[in-house]
Formats: sequence, structure tokens, C-alpha cells
Amino acid sequence: MQIESRQPPTRVILEHASPWGRWLGRAGWIVAGIALLSAIGSAGAFQQYFQRDERIVEKWHSLSKTAGDKVAIVSVTGAILGGDGFVRAQLDHVAEDEAVKAIVLRVDSPGGTVSGSDEIHHRLAKLAEKRDIPVVVSMGGIAASGGYYVAMANRGTDDVIFAEPATLTGSIGVIIPHFDISQALRKYDVRDDSIASGPMKEMLSPTKDRTPELAEKERKLLQELVDDMFGRFKEIVKAGRPKLDDAAVDRVATGQVFTARQALEAGLVDRLGFLEDAIDRAVELAGLTAEKTRVVKYSKPKGLLDEVLGGTTASGRIDLAAIAELTTPRGWYLCSWLPALVRSE
Repeated sequence: MQIESRQPPTRVILEHASPWGRWLGRAGWIVAGIALLSAIGSAGAFQQYFQRDERIVEKWHSLSKTAGDKVAIVSVTGAILGGDGFVRAQLDHVAEDEAVKAIVLRVDSPGGTVSGSDEIHHRLAKLAEKRDIPVVVSMGGIAASGGYYVAMANRGTDDVIFAEPATLTGSIGVIIPHFDISQALRKYDVRDDSIASGPMKEMLSPTKDRTPELAEKERKLLQELVDDMFGRFKEIVKAGRPKLDDAAVDRVATGQVFTARQALEAGLVDRLGFLEDAIDRAVELAGLTAEKTRVVKYSKPKGLLDEVLGGTTASGRIDLAAIAELTTPRGWYLCSWLPALVRSE
């Protein structure tokens, strides 16, 4: 005998949703949508405040902290050994930042290689022309030789070069260093027996013993190189200081170093002033106001070692590339008789 189990009938209960519940659900979606649109809008509005270049860090320097329009301080510090380092990173960053309306070029450099100085000058001048923005120069402790060369990328504008009262500048000239130690090696019975395709291939070798005729020919060729590079230096000065005629340029282009006051009298600089004075002039030339301008500067990102050592590393380092420069017939716009072997970071 089977006993059939009977399941109770299934009942479906339909309840009407509360109008308040529906309203709260819709309100949540509305609030979420508004928040998303607000976040997107804020990201666009404040995109200029976000870091976009991993090679540099942008920091506020002075004037308004929230203004949209910027004046950028581009620093050229230490010996100039090339045009593709930190200075290049700063210029690339400025080129991509439409908020930058003027540049203050902060120079604290004794100069460096001819090619490195010329590349920085070229890139800065091209950037200023393309963006049609003013360049104001602020000289630090020294802005000599190649340091003065890059300062000429001011598009020939009047009243834009500021030197601090203690600045040393000038040193307009070219040098190709050469050291002859062949006689000293001879005392130790050491002879340079290098194999070269021709005698000029060993030009400037410090160890090669030369005949008087070969030494004279080599010196003549090197002097032609120096004269050609020197001529370009003077043309750059004339373009950056259009008020100086040829005679005035020749009077200052002797390789001499000038104090700030001497440079002012000679027409190499426009005013004695500090970084703040150069910033004020840049704001004026860009048609901005101090209340609506944010002045920014750039620095290199810190690594783990920097953090461990408290944010700083050694102020200089031996540069193997710079040591190699001693073996090459390279011209220098440098306020020194010896190319810098220590390059500041």
C-alpha cells in the first residue's frame, strides 16, 4: 500500500514595490553618474597639475599656487657636456605644456662643449619662436663662455638679461685643449707607436712625438677650427645683443671674464637683478599678472638611494665621457683651460 505525499500548492505573492524604494534606487544611479561626470571634468581641468614626464618633476616656485598660466624656470647648471640631458628634458616638457607662457632661463654654468652649448641654444630658440613666448635670462654665480652662449637664445629682445651683482660672465671665446707629454715619456724610454691612416689622424695626441714641420701644420689646422667656431660664437652674440655693433662685440670677445657691473657697462647684460626680478620681467612680457601666474621649476626624480641618504647624493661625479674628451680634438666654450672632469648632477 503506497502512501502518496501531497505537497502544498505553491503560492506566488505579488507585492507592489514602494514608490520610495524606486525613487531611492534611481537617485543612487543619478548621484553616481553626476560623480563620474564631475571626476572626468576635474581631470580635464586639472590635467596641467599632473606629472606627465617621468624624466622630471615639476614643482611650484612662486606667485600663485593655483593659477593656470605658468612661467617656467629652465635651469642650465654645471658644465655643459651635451644637449640631450636634463636641459633637454626641461625643454621637451615646456614644449608640451601649453600653459607655459614665458621661460626664465636660469644659467649657472662655466660653459662646456661647443656642440652641447650650440644644441641647447638651438632648441631653446626654436621653442621660443614656435610658441612665440618670451625668454628672460637670470644669471647665477657664473654664466660664462658656453653659459653666455645659451643665454643668447632670447630672440634679441631688449631688457631681458639679468645678472646678479656677484655674477661672472663673458669669456667669449673657444679653446681646444692640448697637452704634450711626449718629452716626459721619452725620459722613461716610452714611445707612442700607434698605427694611423695619416699624420692628421693623430692630431692632438699628447704622447706623439712630432717633427717641427708636422707640429706647425697641425697647429695651423687647429687654429682654423678655432677661428671658425669663434666666428659663430660672435654671430650668436650679435643676434642676442642686437644693440652691439661689430666693433663692440670684438671688444668683449677676447675671452675675458667680466664682473656683472663690467658686463652691464659693456652691454653684455641689461640689468643687475636676481631671479625674482627676471620672473617679474617674464610676467610682464607675457602680458600676465602676478596674481594669475604660477611660476614652476623642474628637478630630477629622486631614486631609492636619494631617499635613503636623505634626499641628496654626492654633488658631483667623475665622468668617464668627459675624460674621453681629453683625447679628442673638440672645441670648448669653457671658462677654463681644462675641460671639466666633474659634472654637477
